[in-house]
Amino acid sequence: MTVDELKDVAASLGMPAFAGKQMAHWLYGKHVQHIDEMTNLSKQNRERLDQTYCVGAMPPIDCQRSQDGTIKYLFPVRGTGQQDDAATPQKYVETVFIPDGERATLCVSSQVGCKMNCLFCQTGKQGFEGQLTAADILNQIYALPEREQLTNVVFMGQGEPMDNLDHVLRATKLLTSPSGYAWSPKRITVSTVGVRGKLHRFLDESECHVAISMHSPLHEQRLALMPAEKAMPIEETIDLLKQYDFSHQRRCSFEYICFSGLNDSLEHGRRIVKLLGGLECRVNLIRFHAIPGVDLPPANEQRMEQLRDFLTQHGVFTTIRASRGQDIFAACGLLSTAHKAQTS
Repeated sequence: MTVDELKDVAASLGMPAFAGKQMAHWLYGKHVQHIDEMTNLSKQNRERLDQTYCVGAMPPIDCQRSQDGTIKYLFPVRGTGQQDDAATPQKYVETVFIPDGERATLCVSSQVGCKMNCLFCQTGKQGFEGQLTAADILNQIYALPEREQLTNVVFMGQGEPMDNLDHVLRATKLLTSPSGYAWSPKRITVSTVGVRGKLHRFLDESECHVAISMHSPLHEQRLALMPAEKAMPIEETIDLLKQYDFSHQRRCSFEYICFSGLNDSLEHGRRIVKLLGGLECRVNLIRFHAIPGVDLPPANEQRMEQLRDFLTQHGVFTTIRASRGQDIFAACGLLSTAHKAQTS
């Protein structure tokens, strides 16, 4: 809840209006686990609150730790539209904590499963199982054991953020609100394949960074990899982005998974340079690591370096993202798929 909503709660229970601000501080400043910990509220008011509300924090039920320090957590979720009864199977999402020197990034999920069905993504193989509420999204931060170490959050976990835009925007607004987490929006990046109408709204209503999943500059090839290309072609997405200013602090980036001999040629590089001309942005090249049942060629290091150098020489700032957590279920969807198989 926002501080205004917490003030409404206080008023509805006959509590003073300033109690809403006190609750916001306990939640987003102190990260209490129970209402009874809000000790500057009277015992009577805490009891009133406890009869109707709960903090709602749910700890992870499983984790896997990599030798490089990466930790993947499995969080239970409530989700929208789910029946709150014993007959409804519990749903889970994955969250990845990635420490790197003085930086510590958290990769959060926005949906259970995903509708986009990208060929290279394990989450897409699960199908779509439900939306996360803003509370489900924030719980991945709130209940994270390493929460105090975080410097950045990226919406690059399970699901398509633009397909759950209302709850993603609500979560990011609470993260950046002075009465919430009070983060700078420059600490948050939201990734998307490009969703018609939704991306435009996100760019208008948020100041967070945006990352576009490109993976090929060629329409037919990207369509084969990403069915979403049919509804919003990459050229249309880039035309939209060119209407916004990314020359200052807000950043636009493109995610590009490399498949050896498929999308990593210099011809692909030339098409990328042409597409991105006039747009202040960067490209992140990502190594592809195999997932079950997907016959795509893994990345070739030399070809990735050639593509990076070509793009950089032609004015497109390009990096090769370091692979993390490869000795655990690192790719999105693997841990939750394994847990689902075990429980069923």
